Amino acid sequence: MKRNKHLPLTETTYYILLALMKPAHGYVVMQIVEELSGGDVRIAAGTMYGAIENLLKLKWIKAVPSEDKRRKVYQTTVTGREMVALETARIRQLSRLAQDLGF
Repeated sequence: MKRNKHLPLTETTYYILLALMKPAHGYVVMQIVEELSGGDVRIAAGTMYGAIENLLKLKWIKAVPSEDKRRKVYQTTVTGREMVALETARIRQLSRLAQDLGF
């Protein structure tokens, strides 16, 4: 089976896609990522907005309507969810391999 050309995802991209399973704006995503990672991953504002632009171009996230006119709200698309599923399967396979080898 041929691996998707976008894999592996960066850790930051993976966390952002997970954080955007529910609609959120950039600052909330930064907070969710820090919480999900137990404080190990902190995203700076510039990194966050660069990542959002890239994910929008890839169509892995989309802007969604919001009542807050000051902030843009985004959510993971079907394609973005597929990428999370592929990356999760890849990570699980690596974990199984390591476990089989005694790690």
